[in-house]
Amino acid sequence: MPDIEHSLQIEAKPEQIYPLFSSGSGFTKWWAKDVSKKADGRTIDIGFFDRSTVYSFQLKKTSKPRYVEWLCRSKEEEWNGTRILFDLKKGESNAETILRFSHAGWKARTEYFVSCNTVWGELMFRLKSVAENRKRTNPLFAKSDWNP
Repeated sequence: MPDIEHSLQIEAKPEQIYPLFSSGSGFTKWWAKDVSKKADGRTIDIGFFDRSTVYSFQLKKTSKPRYVEWLCRSKEEEWNGTRILFDLKKGESNAETILRFSHAGWKARTEYFVSCNTVWGELMFRLKSVAENRKRTNPLFAKSDWNP
């Protein structure tokens, strides 16, 4: 099974970065505006393209402030059953953190897989910008009217 993997240095402490990927409200700062929390408190829905696509993510593992694993449930077969993982490691300086990201468990390396890898690369730099308090803080996906 192929995995999408990215690694980047962020000039911020783990305590500043962790909230950006451990909750739906964190995702709205860099990934997508259309995020809603389910009643169970451990599942979020993220809507894309006027909710024509919705991914549900269930929080599976967390180790604050270093690690989070989300399990994806979706009607979109390629994402269904995949996991997104965020793992923070100490960087060379006290102000630097290494983010290791993985979108794991894909069934095959398809054109869609390659396209998602490109989008995840852009998303990682948006997350970095938010964590470092830079100006570009809009999520990549608006609630509506964004369709590549």
